[in-house]
Amino acid sequence: MAKRELTSGRTRRAIKMGELASQVGTSYLWTSLRRPFLDATQREKELLETHIRNARRIVESSTQLRGAFLKLIQMLAMRRDLLPTEALEVLRTTQSGVEPMDYQMMSEQVRRELGKRPEQLYASFERTAFAAASLGQVHRGRIRDGREVAVKIQYPGIDKAVRQDLQNLKLLLKTLGGIARDVMHQKVDTETVYGELEVRLKEELDYLLEARNMAEFGRLLADDAEVMVPEVVKELSSRRVLTMTYIDGYPLTDALGPEVDLDLRRWVARKCSELAWRQILEFGVLHTDFHPGNYLITYHPRIGILDFGSIRRFSEPERKAYLMVAKGIVDDDDAAIAAGMTKLGYIDTGQDPAPMVEIIHILFEPMYTRGGYEPRRYDTVGKAQKVGEIAFKHKLYKSPDHSVFLLRALIGLESIISQLGVRDDYRSGFIRCVERALASR
Repeated sequence: MAKRELTSGRTRRAIKMGELASQVGTSYLWTSLRRPFLDATQREKELLETHIRNARRIVESSTQLRGAFLKLIQMLAMRRDLLPTEALEVLRTTQSGVEPMDYQMMSEQVRRELGKRPEQLYASFERTAFAAASLGQVHRGRIRDGREVAVKIQYPGIDKAVRQDLQNLKLLLKTLGGIARDVMHQKVDTETVYGELEVRLKEELDYLLEARNMAEFGRLLADDAEVMVPEVVKELSSRRVLTMTYIDGYPLTDALGPEVDLDLRRWVARKCSELAWRQILEFGVLHTDFHPGNYLITYHPRIGILDFGSIRRFSEPERKAYLMVAKGIVDDDDAAIAAGMTKLGYIDTGQDPAPMVEIIHILFEPMYTRGGYEPRRYDTVGKAQKVGEIAFKHKLYKSPDHSVFLLRALIGLESIISQLGVRDDYRSGFIRCVERALASR
């Protein structure tokens, strides 16, 4: 494989992002200018085609730039409230379509970090990466004690590229925020999104921090025999190289299709839901990158969690307030929901809480439904539009920092549950998580 470099240099990257933002913005402007001359069917068709065309532009740029830009696109790929399904399918190719970088470059990165090349450090080491993502790639190997490991290596120079990207992303976010507002009628607080993205990305570049996150989740989930968390091999890990025990299984995506055994899909749906709600309500520590690429199903079955770079910790008052809202949902207690949302900063003290409570009723319909709920009934786009109308009418524009990646995780969970398509009693599972969180503290 020919040596491949990241697109680097602040000016060059700024030019590419500026060109992209201009192309996307001009595309929607041209579409809006044509609208008066088209009938309703033609307008809808042209708008959809414009979404798809711009999604492809974004994907093309993301695969060239990687770094912070690609991470942002992966976040957008789950936002069915901002873009239609057809456009999201194009964006989702970024989650699995990144090609590995040249082995010699990655080998030199290991030597810089650990003092020796992989062939000298590991009993065996596969030169071809079996996974590649926005910030690094993963190779399979074996250490001297016989354990099989996965070795995550950060792309050389990606830390500098991310710092450059963060300076340039504001322009693109402004364009995307305008699209969400003018085309999808959704208000996005781009400053809050940017701030939270900056913090999380800087954390993801530190593999020693990820190693500590992995060890913490291992402790938190030690009582769950159906969950597997890799163990860190400390002596073969550094800030840019992370060696962990290998989990053998198949991607969560392989369990999503209707041809998969119903009992297995039901188990996966329940397990994913339980994992998300335990983290939010019980631990106050959330794995925010909730997309299928970060999870494996083992042959036991168990669910394996693979990536711990993007973790959001809630303060204890925040965790308790989210638990208050969840308990309010379970008890049909609107006053508790209002109090919790006020404590969390979504509404101001003294502000009429009724519109925010109505939004919670809309978004958490599965948790209010007694008996079986069909997840494919959950119209994400329709609900987002309804929520947007309520928020606009009552000026509910507050978006606390802790909400950005919480929303990302919940959208990822909803996407997985929807694809599994299993009718189940999601309310009962939610109640169990609430009761467990109340009992644990």
